[in-house]
Amino acid sequence: GLSPAISIEQKSTSKNPRSTVGTVTEVYDYLRLLYARVGTVHCYNCGRPIAAQTVQQMVDRVMGLPEGTRFSVLAPIVQERKGEYKKELDNLRRQGFKRVNIDGELVDLTEDQIKLDKNKLHTIEVYVDRLVVKKDARQRLTEAIELSLQLADGIAKVSPVMLSGEIEGDTNEDGDIVFSERFACIACGISYPEVTPRLFSFNNPHGACPTCDGIGAKMFFDPDLIVPNEDLALREGAIEPWEKRNGPFFQQILEALAAHFKFDMTQSWVQLPQETRDIILLGSKGEEIEFWFEKNGRRHTYKKEFEGVIQNLERRLSEYERRRREEGAAGQGSGDSFEAAYEEFSPYMNKSPCEDCQGTRLRKEARFVKVGNVALHELTAKAIRDTHKFFKELVLTPRQKEIAERILKEIQDRLGFLVNVGLDYLTLDRTAATLSGGEAQRIRLATQIGSSLVGVLYVLDEPSIGLHQRDNERLLGTLRRLRDLGNTVIVVEHDEEAIRSADYIVDMGPGAGIHGGHVVAAGRPDAVLANPASLTAQYLTGLRQIAVPALRREGHPGQQLAVVGARGNNLHNVTAEIPLGTFTCVTGVSGSGKSTLIIETLYKALARRLNGAREHPAEHDEIRGLQFLDKIIDIDQSPIGRTPRSNPATYTGAFTPIRDWFAGLPEAKERGYKAGRFSFNVKGGRCEACEGDGVIKIEMHFLPDVYVQCDVCKGKRYNRETLEVKFRDHSIADVLAMTVEEGVKLFKAVPAIRNKLETLARVGLGYIQVGQAATTLSGGEAQRVKLAKELSRRSTGKTIYILDEPTTGLHFEDVRKLLEVLHALVDQGNTVLVIEHNLEVIKTADWILDLGPEGGDGGGRIIATGTPEDIARVAESHTAHFLKPYLPATKRKRA
Repeated sequence: GLSPAISIEQKSTSKNPRSTVGTVTEVYDYLRLLYARVGTVHCYNCGRPIAAQTVQQMVDRVMGLPEGTRFSVLAPIVQERKGEYKKELDNLRRQGFKRVNIDGELVDLTEDQIKLDKNKLHTIEVYVDRLVVKKDARQRLTEAIELSLQLADGIAKVSPVMLSGEIEGDTNEDGDIVFSERFACIACGISYPEVTPRLFSFNNPHGACPTCDGIGAKMFFDPDLIVPNEDLALREGAIEPWEKRNGPFFQQILEALAAHFKFDMTQSWVQLPQETRDIILLGSKGEEIEFWFEKNGRRHTYKKEFEGVIQNLERRLSEYERRRREEGAAGQGSGDSFEAAYEEFSPYMNKSPCEDCQGTRLRKEARFVKVGNVALHELTAKAIRDTHKFFKELVLTPRQKEIAERILKEIQDRLGFLVNVGLDYLTLDRTAATLSGGEAQRIRLATQIGSSLVGVLYVLDEPSIGLHQRDNERLLGTLRRLRDLGNTVIVVEHDEEAIRSADYIVDMGPGAGIHGGHVVAAGRPDAVLANPASLTAQYLTGLRQIAVPALRREGHPGQQLAVVGARGNNLHNVTAEIPLGTFTCVTGVSGSGKSTLIIETLYKALARRLNGAREHPAEHDEIRGLQFLDKIIDIDQSPIGRTPRSNPATYTGAFTPIRDWFAGLPEAKERGYKAGRFSFNVKGGRCEACEGDGVIKIEMHFLPDVYVQCDVCKGKRYNRETLEVKFRDHSIADVLAMTVEEGVKLFKAVPAIRNKLETLARVGLGYIQVGQAATTLSGGEAQRVKLAKELSRRSTGKTIYILDEPTTGLHFEDVRKLLEVLHALVDQGNTVLVIEHNLEVIKTADWILDLGPEGGDGGGRIIATGTPEDIARVAESHTAHFLKPYLPATKRKRA
């Protein structure tokens, strides 16, 4: 009697450039089917509608002309092409045809010689038959049309010579009716491929734009990435790709250019005249330069045109691609060389819309098939709210309605769900990689829930991730509707509103890791809230709470960081000021532009200037206040490692002093063991059967790989001799298997180890194992390990930390511990900038930037700035509405 189950897990947004809102939600699949079945094909040259027809349809169309209409059936065998066509005319003569229409003139084929100018364009049409519209002409007309289609490669033309009233339908300028048994424009001589769903797929060679291969963009070498630091001189390595590869050779080329064009190699790039910069990047444009190189102590000179840095990079990349194609054709090469080349060149490349498809991704033919006079790429470029409205108002013929009825229902159901969860501002052609966390989460839900199944068990893992409280209310309304349809909805969640909305609660605990694993309370909400053993209940009833600070920091006097004129994605020329030395929160509904402003613009611009990163920030005018900072650190929820070898001890640097400690023990000294003996990454002390992994990977081909415990070391990673060296009866493997709390106790007299482990405990990770594989850590745990690493470093007080939704996956108690850590970083003089929806975090901020008021094109503006109390008074802010109850009535003081 169990219901079928659908699981919707947490998942990061797809980074595949081919993945769009339409493909992820499957709406695009139904749109492709719709356009293939009821779309009207238009000629991409002249714009005329064209259609493929059967012989029966052609005959019925002609027989529908007024009775008595005289007409000729012609076979257009040549359309506007050069040539003499002697063979073709002789062939027609042998087949018994008497007359042809050449360039609009009637010609008798029985004439001995017909001479055509081979340098001129000609049109040749064969007269197949002459008929009159009457009841007994159907059979003869059918034979004439069949013969015409055979002669003219699927095309037939009917030319009425006496009309009774006006002829309706597809006629050319002369009143002729042109038929094609395939999609072809007789006026332009253009043929279409078969119109199937794959013609509209940019992930299929049949539908993808051949120029950009369906990506919608072309990669190009960007001068801003080639010279990332304009303050450097050519002698100091301003041309980064040349500096990193064979520097002396390219340096000699630049010196020769400097001697020829009389510019100074010690001047910074920004100080060089624009003309000089163009010569260096784009080449000498035909002017020869004398170059030299030194070999075996002798100088060799030669003269040639300078190709330019950009052309040099393009040529080298194309050589790699050519070599890869040749190796592939010969069945040689592993592709490693091309991957290395791509890694070398890709940091200096950017994207621009494809010139042929203008970013639409589709081939030309697909862009001229229309439904309701709208092409597919035009429809997917509309906001979802407008697309939804388009289908509500779409008028189809009775036959089209019959074909498209079920397809349209699926499309409208999915679009309706996207509108209901507040994503009506997105477009279906929006690349999935550009979505915010909240947008991606709701799109995943739309994919699964949009079909509105009945009698299903839905299991959702933290569906509120990335959602503003306003959007969260919409989500909870959707989940309640699912329940009311007769489904069971199980949600793993930390959100207070979600917990209070539940019909039944199961509270796990009491702690995390080894301290958890028990059902602390289960039942209806009122029963669980009354249970004193539940930590969740204590927060929901107010017995425990995260306090609002008595004082708000004002930051360093006169020190502000400002982003001026940010215009990326939906931002409307935003200027945002962040007081340094504060805990600042960036708030706003999902899709309002928070990530674009902070991650895509501010972080990338600062990382480029402060850390020398090859980032390309979103469009903006300038960043002010850089002189007050020396470092920027982005602490995200990406894994701390991709393999079981990476763990909290190695990542935070605690493992080095642990290995040193074991190497210093009497037993190790007697045996001559060095610190390397206690590493599982190098030969010596590790188990060679599993090469220090502790597990062995079994490849399952069509199934996911399986990891099984190593039979030799039983998962301990080390060989027997290494494990014999012990500290207080604990081997190195025992230490890695300990929890962080146990490790702190064991090494309480060893500050180098204890301090690093204590920082892990301070961020609430006392329950994880010291050597726990990175692949088993959640996103929230990985983020807190990164925080612990930063905490263990000596602070300069001039660092800015950026965190994007750090409370993802955290319980109230975890949030409290996280806030303690973040505020400790600020107390050391640093700046912490957090993008957040969690109201417990927002209420503790010193300063808030609230974006909105809506998402997408309805957002991208700063609605309010100030303390939480200031924000709570702004009527236009959605954040204010939900924040107000979290703040005490008394006014907060500023520190």
